[in-house]
Amino acid sequence: MRALTVASLFVLSVFGAQLIRIQGFDAHAVAEEAQSKRAGTQIIPAMRGQILSADGTVLAASAVREVVVADQQAVCTYRTKKNTCSPERSAQAVQEAAVGLAPLLGTTVAQLVPKLTGTNRYVILSKDVTPVTWNAIADLGIPGIYRDRRATRSERTYPQGTTTAALVGYVTADGNPGGGVELMVKDHLKGTPGKQTFEQGRDGTIIPVGERSLTPAVDGNDVHLTISSSLQWYAQNSLAQRIKDVGAKSGTVVVMNAKNGNLLSVASYPTFNPNTDVGKKGAKLGNVAFSDVFEPGSTSKIMTVAAALEEGTVTPSTPVVIPNRLKRFDASFKDSHDHPTLYRTVAGTLAESSNIGTVLVSETMTPKTLETYFRKFGVGERSGTGFPGESAGLLAPSEQWSGTQAKTVAFGQGLSVTAIQAASVFQTIANGGVRVAPRLIESLTAADGTVTPTPASPTTRVVSEQTASDVSKMLEGVVSGEGTAQEAMIPGYRVAGKTGTADYYDAAAKRYSGRTASFIGYAPADDPQIVVAVIVHKPIQPFFGGPVAGPVFKDVATYALQELKIPPTGATPPKITVKVSPEEAQADPTLLLDGRKRSAG
Repeated sequence: MRALTVASLFVLSVFGAQLIRIQGFDAHAVAEEAQSKRAGTQIIPAMRGQILSADGTVLAASAVREVVVADQQAVCTYRTKKNTCSPERSAQAVQEAAVGLAPLLGTTVAQLVPKLTGTNRYVILSKDVTPVTWNAIADLGIPGIYRDRRATRSERTYPQGTTTAALVGYVTADGNPGGGVELMVKDHLKGTPGKQTFEQGRDGTIIPVGERSLTPAVDGNDVHLTISSSLQWYAQNSLAQRIKDVGAKSGTVVVMNAKNGNLLSVASYPTFNPNTDVGKKGAKLGNVAFSDVFEPGSTSKIMTVAAALEEGTVTPSTPVVIPNRLKRFDASFKDSHDHPTLYRTVAGTLAESSNIGTVLVSETMTPKTLETYFRKFGVGERSGTGFPGESAGLLAPSEQWSGTQAKTVAFGQGLSVTAIQAASVFQTIANGGVRVAPRLIESLTAADGTVTPTPASPTTRVVSEQTASDVSKMLEGVVSGEGTAQEAMIPGYRVAGKTGTADYYDAAAKRYSGRTASFIGYAPADDPQIVVAVIVHKPIQPFFGGPVAGPVFKDVATYALQELKIPPTGATPPKITVKVSPEEAQADPTLLLDGRKRSAG
């Protein structure tokens, strides 16, 4: 008895000492350890900001997706009034649960029954359930069917589909932006995740009276573009139809506000569906307007003429004698078609898009002067939008030009531009000689509703207002009965513009193959409001800029004028002298003639 008593006292003493240690000396550490075992943490995802058009149409948005899970040991009690599964009722309970769940999960009863049958405590039924659908599932009251809050995620959706895909961009399967505006302003669109902590029991159930803390998620900023959703839709469809009609490889339509440089539409073809095509082999996910470079051809002649007018080496009425061929170095230059010797003015040279006449105009300046003006127009540098993957084009320093390249650059060969750059050149002339950098982002809206407009685009005076006015009048001659773009005429409106046809360099084949056909213009010509650039690469038939791109320009520009409620000015187009007689040309001391020496400034 004594031994037993001593032994019992010893054991009790050990227990007592252990209690004193746990509750006295180590109480805080033990409590923290217990707390950590009960603690649960849930990351609350932040919603990525929306991308919207200027008129508020949603172009990209984030949607919550719930993960629905089944506890097979609980589903089998559905409508049995029991807490455990019973062999005689389990199969029927699972069948009834599957009947209710199948239509909500977008599956069949036959496919669902095996997932609900068994002893597994965690079986994923779906990862793509919307909150509305989840509420309907919860209303069924099926035991063991729950959503895994830890796996809740957001999914990017694009309501406009292919219409704005190449511009808006996309988000990859891992949630990272992969291109377009999504990548361009990723830091603004991305939100800050929140966090929730709580105490839970051994079975994962949250303890109602346990400690909790919550750091709310902060959603990303909404981004408003300068794009008009209706104009974008119209331009995209008009372009796609024309490319199919002429069997072309690709193309783009750019619509700009002539005054402030805002991009109203950037249609690109081929396009893709960001909801279904991302990750598919062969999907074309880029934007032709920003990334593809091409020789502009005759649309760049306005830079050569504007430079000469600004330098004072020619006037719109300066006579030009245009032979059928022009020999320079080891090359013989020609126009788009054979012709007898022509007597034209500088205005007529531009209206009829003569390569030879443009070379003669360029020779009144040094190559360095010509290069300087081309760069002031934005050639050889990115536009300033910040769009991902945008090319700067290609314009070599004039010191590196060969003898023939100094001539070809004047009429749009031997340099490369993007569609955005090409449109910007015409915006400069339309805006009285002031270049306004293209602008794509209108404003940012924070989660609390604060709207922050983006700064206005920087401006650059390229040529004088008088020079821009003279060039604009010449461009009206292009869109006339005597010009090369009668297809671009819009009834009731004065239109100025220029056709372009150039050889297309196929980077994949590493050689020239096919043509690039283009028309770029603006309206109303006497009070320009919109600039529309149409570029079509590798059309099969026809392939000249006027018949290929002119109809798209007319179609899109007509719609834009109506959509933006821009009325005709009602003014009468100016009279432009296009042709001169041989006698008048020879009598003019400013005559441009092959072999005649003119000072190059």
